[in-house]
Amino acid sequence: MKKLLIIGALLFPVLASCAPTAAIRGVTVTPVLVKVSESASVGGTVTLQGRYLGGPATGRIRIGANADASGGFVLPASAVQSWTDSQIVFTVPANTPTGGSYLFVEVGDMHSTALPFSVKQ
Repeated sequence: MKKLLIIGALLFPVLASCAPTAAIRGVTVTPVLVKVSESASVGGTVTLQGRYLGGPATGRIRIGANADASGGFVLPASAVQSWTDSQIVFTVPANTPTGGSYLFVEVGDMHSTALPFSVKQ
């Protein structure tokens, strides 16, 4: 029993170093967009499907971005109807630029794969 206690005391620091810390609370998996509903007009509803999409507290949606996820328009949180780790439903706000480009989901400091998307006039 004494040996087990000593071994446990020696292994505790090693095992504790493997545990997540407060500094590692960021996103560790790249969000993946799989499917987006058809193009929508201002006021229309759009459904995104994917994996590791986070949630409304940590994520945001960027429409009209370049292929490298730069530029574009970040949707306001009020446009989001529902958001789960695998699906996002939002309404296209009135001030969204029209035309075709790319759509991304950003979770923490990571951006998803891109999907082509157009906002109709």
